[in-house]
Amino acid sequence: HRRERRAIDVAETAWSDPATPEGTLRVRELLMSIPGMGPTRVSRVMDELGIADAKRVGGLGARQREKLRAWLQAREGARTRSRLVVLAGPTAVGKGTVSAYIRENYPEVLLSVSATTRPPRPGEVDGRHYYFVDDETFDRMIEQGEFLEYATVHNASRYGTPRPPIEAALKTGRSVLLEIDLQGARAVKKAMPEALLVFLLPPTWEELVRRLTGRGTESPAEQARRLETAKVELAAQDEFDVKIVNHDVGRAAQEVVELLTVPGTPSARTRS
Repeated sequence: HRRERRAIDVAETAWSDPATPEGTLRVRELLMSIPGMGPTRVSRVMDELGIADAKRVGGLGARQREKLRAWLQAREGARTRSRLVVLAGPTAVGKGTVSAYIRENYPEVLLSVSATTRPPRPGEVDGRHYYFVDDETFDRMIEQGEFLEYATVHNASRYGTPRPPIEAALKTGRSVLLEIDLQGARAVKKAMPEALLVFLLPPTWEELVRRLTGRGTESPAEQARRLETAKVELAAQDEFDVKIVNHDVGRAAQEVVELLTVPGTPSARTRS
């Protein structure tokens, strides 16, 4: 007998090359090929996933692919593979606030902790928010190849992502969320092309300015420099796989977590 292909394998082939026969297959046809899926159920699922009836598998956008992949994996009882999700965006957009919300409300999510040479801000804890290190320690970590990426941000402090904890987590099947700047996101994508890049956007430019000037942690000169940087950073949003607008911290955090966690797998809450 000819071995039947799983629907998820057909979809992955389509996404790796939309010009293949799999890529030109309609999503409806793919779902109809799954045992137990009739026209009514297929219509309901496509409506839940937000996929139009005429859509072809290879023509789906990044968000739709993630939703369909999650649904297919849950349906087929497939174990999800671990995923590295990289959250970036312009300065003061609220990346830290969103990741802090995730840390407090989604304890199953593993957040990567960056090393930095900048001093702690009020309330920041070493080893929890960042590893605060001096320049000499940072140099040693570079020499020993301990960073997945590192960069100088705002022409001042250096930030780096320690590689060993991330690789260890991915190896055990855990997904990891990494919140970094734009330079770091590009470097991670180069080092790990399978990483999913998420760009956090402000609702408006005016709101971004308000957030930056309102937090009072930088001098006026530093604020001006960061706003110039933000303009350049915003222009790079199309390099990212998924864009999320930070209207509301809780909602933005939920959208990020949905990209990390795939239904149909054992909950990370049960892991020690």
